[in-house]
Amino acid sequence: MIKIENINKKFGKLSVLNGINLLFEKGQCIALIGPNGCGKTTLIKSILGMVIPDNGVIEFNGKSILGDYLYRSTIGYMPQIGRYPDNMTIGQIIEMIKKIRKSNQELDEDLLKAFELEKMFYKQMRTLSGGTTQKVSAVLAFLFNPDVLILDEPTAGLDPLASEILKEKIIREKEKGKLILITSHLLSELDDLITEIIFMQEGKVHFHKNIEVIKEETGENKISKAIACILKQKQPVVKEEKPVIRLRSV
Repeated sequence: MIKIENINKKFGKLSVLNGINLLFEKGQCIALIGPNGCGKTTLIKSILGMVIPDNGVIEFNGKSILGDYLYRSTIGYMPQIGRYPDNMTIGQIIEMIKKIRKSNQELDEDLLKAFELEKMFYKQMRTLSGGTTQKVSAVLAFLFNPDVLILDEPTAGLDPLASEILKEKIIREKEKGKLILITSHLLSELDDLITEIIFMQEGKVHFHKNIEVIKEETGENKISKAIACILKQKQPVVKEEKPVIRLRSV
């Protein structure tokens, strides 16, 4: 569904993406993880067409995304930090996005109802807490029933109940055969969600594996422990040098 071939990206002298090759298919729920500054956000923005790679190709359903924008209508994107006009209300934001998208298909308002946002339609965005802003972003990502969902730290800032509601929604969408890409630093949040893990480091893909394969290889059932086990195995062994004792003649 999404094919990435040898993409590279530099910002000035800083190399952010280095020879990235990935393939994402329908029905997968993929965790994109790695330390801060490893290139996750740049990779996501490249898929969305917000960043243009220096070279390489990104294909969506067999067609290059370069110079195209229509493919984005089949993607639901939830940013880590949603930024909206301060003076607009929740209701105005949602109606504005509906008009911009001009979608004729049935809207998915599951999260709108589950988060009870309709009761807060009158509230201006500048008055909202970070968690409520996250709920608005989640509603907009799922609203147009997209084939692909890209969720950047989706549970960050959400209270435990809202986080559980969102995770259950993600699971239902995965079961419908949608492609879901999630970035998260909270690996414990991913245990029931994901089918694949991509670990990035210093702009490169460290590994891309099926979650069941990872658990079998490491003997761990928890994702966080399995990842830690893999990273320890990949660390180079540093040989301890014995001190050299030199004798001085008297």
